[in-house]
Amino acid sequence: MSKDTAKAFAANRITLRAGTTDIEILEPDGAGLLADELKRRGRAHLFAAGVSSPDPAAVAATALKNGTSNHAEGNRHTITLMVEGAPIRFVVSPEAKRERAGLLDFLYEATVLAENQAGAVEQITKTFALNPKSFTEITSEKFGYTGVLTLFEAGRLHRFEVITPTNMEKTMGRFYRREGCSFYMAFAESARMPEIEASAQGINITIDRPSSRTASKSSDQNWLHPAAMGGMMLGVSRPTMAWRWSGQPQLVEKMD
Repeated sequence: MSKDTAKAFAANRITLRAGTTDIEILEPDGAGLLADELKRRGRAHLFAAGVSSPDPAAVAATALKNGTSNHAEGNRHTITLMVEGAPIRFVVSPEAKRERAGLLDFLYEATVLAENQAGAVEQITKTFALNPKSFTEITSEKFGYTGVLTLFEAGRLHRFEVITPTNMEKTMGRFYRREGCSFYMAFAESARMPEIEASAQGINITIDRPSSRTASKSSDQNWLHPAAMGGMMLGVSRPTMAWRWSGQPQLVEKMD
């Protein structure tokens, strides 16, 4: 854990290591962008999605050519897309090797809710010069949405998910009705699912485990709800499980 300031956002920052990913927790230190966003949204929320690149400046230059705004702070670039009138922010940092810590392995997804799914996907594709051949579509009647996974490259899970609620009475639909276009959640992978369940006792967690599998074995996925995560939802899937809905279900490792 480290503490410093994020001048671009006028905020105090705590950085936590989650597997090989860093998660930043921001608090306003006065008037500024973060304070304005908290006032606009009225609650803590997923403020920006973080990605890495061997050349963040080149990513920012491509984004600027496609109508985004950019704020550079050292070798980090905060890229802001206006999607359906809402600011959707991405922080691009240099690639780095990080010592693994905690029960998560890595984060691989940030989810954007948008009414015009095709339009939002097009904006993200142009902003980051992504190859649509790696994308895959996703639909869930259980959770009430359709979406597109903008996988950065074939064979790797890292992506943005752009989804549109199809049932406004379900959790996602209610969130969209209240918040509009915004980040909704993030997803991580972990080989230590039972330990996460044990550590989450007493907080709001939804567990997805086949009824035929004993409670001592790994769930397929679980969700830590916003009340437990400071205003955002975090999904966690066991290793390879996310390929079931990411275009290559043959890669999912079987489990009794």
